Amino acid sequence: MNNKNVALVTYRGDSVENLHCAHVSVVDEVGNILYSFGDPRRMTLARSAAKPAQALAVLESGAFSQFDFDDADLALMCASHSSEKRHIERTHSMLGKVGANESDLRCGGHAAVSDAVNREWIKRDFIPTASCSNCSGKHVGMLGAALALGQGFAGYNESDHPLQQHVKRVVADLCEIPVDAVQWAVDGCNLPTPAFPLDKLALIYARLAHAADSEYKDESSSARLGALARIYHAMTTYPELVAGEDRYCTELMRAFEGQVVGKLGADACYGVGIRASEQTRRLGALGAIGISVKVDDGNIEVLYRLVSEILERLQIGTAGQRALLRRYHRPPMLNTVGLETGRAEFTFDLGRP
Repeated sequence: MNNKNVALVTYRGDSVENLHCAHVSVVDEVGNILYSFGDPRRMTLARSAAKPAQALAVLESGAFSQFDFDDADLALMCASHSSEKRHIERTHSMLGKVGANESDLRCGGHAAVSDAVNREWIKRDFIPTASCSNCSGKHVGMLGAALALGQGFAGYNESDHPLQQHVKRVVADLCEIPVDAVQWAVDGCNLPTPAFPLDKLALIYARLAHAADSEYKDESSSARLGALARIYHAMTTYPELVAGEDRYCTELMRAFEGQVVGKLGADACYGVGIRASEQTRRLGALGAIGISVKVDDGNIEVLYRLVSEILERLQIGTAGQRALLRRYHRPPMLNTVGLETGRAEFTFDLGRP
């Protein structure tokens, strides 16, 4: 472990318990690195933080006009949802629009991200199916995109399927890197997942935020700019579909009231897009900014602490908005009888390049 990259230290009493290494990249909408910690270009599996880019590929396939998907459907395509009733019902609605069955989905069922949902399932001895997958929206979007591209459902999740080749081109183009510079693996939901430099993940989110801003600047628009703006607004308009109750992504987007978009990736990767404001200009940004964070040991709680601390240090939004994330930013470390047993200290500095 490289101690230079330790971003957070946890203590139990006065003893060091854990050192958590992380990497941070803060970029503007043209890709300039404004601040960083660790390796801002670390080759990083974006996991579900890449879902807005994958949703862009679905939009650009023509599936939305062909199957009448709406913005709530788009939010679910970008989601790692909690398998709440509304998430499963929307998945079934989307399957109906495409003319697909649950058996066409190549994702498996799994325990819900939400403890409350899991408890309810256990009480009624419910076994989750593919529609309950936290990635179900992305998979239905992919089914629609496969049809829109003149393909069938069979093998839509395979790396060599024409749909996934299309997705790969869109992701690479959005990151401004060659297609063969993106590495691909298989995600937990059985779709290809990309790895690329961490600053490129931040660029994706900066571009989402820039696209949302562009609608109000009388700029000549493009189809892609409009599609990215639609993704941004879908996620921030329906944050409850992107994650769920008591989930960080939902609480983050609710707190900042449309000024910030954020998305979790498994194993502690996160992307944030922040629309242009006096705050972003003060940081030296040309317009909107994007933030990407990766925690090396995959600790999600540590990730939420770090993302919240970065927003605090960059003074994004108001103090009141940032305070709404306090339970993720500085949660008390308690044992089973409510006794505070330790503390966490941030040990990173955001440096300019």
